[in-house]
Amino acid sequence: MEISSTHSGSLYQGLAQRQQTAFVGASDDDKKQSALLDTALEPSSEEARELEALKRRDREVRQHEQAHLAAAGQYAQGAATFTYQRGSDGKNYAVGGEVQIDTSAVAGDPEATIRKMQAVQAAATAPADPSGQDRSVAASAAQTAAQARIDLQRQQLDGDEEKNVSEVLSAQGKASAAYAANAEPHAVSELFDLSA
Repeated sequence: MEISSTHSGSLYQGLAQRQQTAFVGASDDDKKQSALLDTALEPSSEEARELEALKRRDREVRQHEQAHLAAAGQYAQGAATFTYQRGSDGKNYAVGGEVQIDTSAVAGDPEATIRKMQAVQAAATAPADPSGQDRSVAASAAQTAAQARIDLQRQQLDGDEEKNVSEVLSAQGKASAAYAANAEPHAVSELFDLSA
């Protein structure tokens, strides 16, 4: 008999009801065998503990990945994916998961890269208990943001230098124009005292 994704509680209850119906008026030996069968079909306390641990892990994993997904916002690349383990009840329980996040720098825009890496860091550390991989992603995003800050400073310095050069050239041009406008031809002797 093949049973797929049937809840264990209803399976055990259904079998117990059928056995009780089948053994109405049965002998004491038949009833003892039925009781043994009931005991064999019920999960052991160890199985029950393992199943409860799987259920707890499933909740933790799903909450963890949901925290990443919510914080990643526009940088999340699709839904969370999970790895599963089948429980003694035949159901699959999430025991691991991941959310793909775009961690690439924004080409040619260090300010946008800094904002993006701040969002990536927040997404990586969003769960209450970030994993080692989560911390690694956050550290990598911090490095990318630091490089973007350096690039932004370079751009600002280059812009300041260009602005300064432009201002100097403009001032020189204005001075030359003013000199040219006010200059009258003078004899060399008028410009310098040659009587000495």
